[in-house]
Amino acid sequence: MTTALDHLQWTTAVYCGLVAGLVLLLVSAVRQPPFPGNAPPLVKDSYPVVGALRFFKSRKSFCQDSSSRSKTGNYSFYVGKHRVVGVSGLQGRKTFYESKELAMFEGYSVLLSATPDIDPGEGENHFVSWFNKTITKLLRKENLVKNLPVLVNDATSAVSQILDRCAKSRGVFDPFDDINRLVYQLNMRTLGAKEIAESPALLKKSLGLVDEVNKNNSNARIIFGFVITPTYLRRFIAAGRLYLMFKQLQRDRSRTGRREQDTLQFLMDEGADTLKIVTFIVASLFAGQLNSGVNVAWILCRLAADANWARRVRAEVDSAVAKRRSRPEQTTLDVLRELTIDDWESGFPTTVNCLQESVRLQTVGAAFRKNMSRGDVPIGSTGEVIPKGGFAALAIDDVHMNQEIYTNPSVFDPDRFSPDRAEDKKVPMAYGGWGHGRHVCW
Repeated sequence: MTTALDHLQWTTAVYCGLVAGLVLLLVSAVRQPPFPGNAPPLVKDSYPVVGALRFFKSRKSFCQDSSSRSKTGNYSFYVGKHRVVGVSGLQGRKTFYESKELAMFEGYSVLLSATPDIDPGEGENHFVSWFNKTITKLLRKENLVKNLPVLVNDATSAVSQILDRCAKSRGVFDPFDDINRLVYQLNMRTLGAKEIAESPALLKKSLGLVDEVNKNNSNARIIFGFVITPTYLRRFIAAGRLYLMFKQLQRDRSRTGRREQDTLQFLMDEGADTLKIVTFIVASLFAGQLNSGVNVAWILCRLAADANWARRVRAEVDSAVAKRRSRPEQTTLDVLRELTIDDWESGFPTTVNCLQESVRLQTVGAAFRKNMSRGDVPIGSTGEVIPKGGFAALAIDDVHMNQEIYTNPSVFDPDRFSPDRAEDKKVPMAYGGWGHGRHVCW
């Protein structure tokens, strides 16, 4: 009897210990660390465990309301257990864009969950530094010049296929499908592998995997980082399949000795290992595809809805083609194929203004950074800080939809960027479409 009782007591003690351990583990996983005393004021609707749910449900109004209740315009809130400081105004923007202590990749990977969870096997700061240096090399002008004829051919072929298909149907196409696929092909050509860029089957398969990763973000996963959700599993599997696709291409080249003029070959020649190569290419594709395809598609939609701007863009293209036509028999596509990169960059100011305006209208919501330093980061001269290990969130609407900067900000008006108006120059960092400071767009 004594033995049985002892065994029961021992078993009960073990179970109680396990339960207590699990409870402590759960508490530590969801415990919200306090903000320092000199952080911006904590918003009222930030709850224990989950944090500020309005940040997910109605981000624009949440940021506007929270900023309006703070003397400096800055405010603090939780996303799960993560400490986040919303910054606004010029001092907030300067800190957000220019502080070397605030890291972009780390911020987005946690609060947006839009980057694939692939660890390059070394310190994250070291990899990010290497990534930035490498992509700067790849996007140098001389490399773009080498790729330009092939990129123009890719675009010409894709547009010709769209026109042929439209001629056989109602003359309607979906830019968020067709143009998005073209932009992906151009990104793959510039930052990926030639085999995929030139194979319709591989291009379709890989784009499907990229889309699968993009659409399977999970707010629950952001709030509770330890939760394995169905969307996270789908995202993880898609990222893994994308990884294996590039790994196989790299192995085939190493085995056969075949060489190509693309980013995959550049990284192989640099001596990068397989994991680093695949991580770089996948991260580049996600960074290039998330916004580019959508923005180009929206330009076409807005021009289709605005006859005046469509006419002006068409006139600009016709004028540029006529000016550079060297032989009477040259078609428009023949002339476009012969344009230099300087022609593309400086010969279409009206089209560039349309692009810039479309990007302004689409770039809203919030951008993120993470404080990777060993201490708090001051927000200008406000006396407030972004805590060590915490995050900074910048509401892009703070400038892009600001009526004091942009006249009728919700209206498509590319003329606002013309030299005589220059609304984006009214205040410093008034336009966030191309980034600023330490994180400009490539």
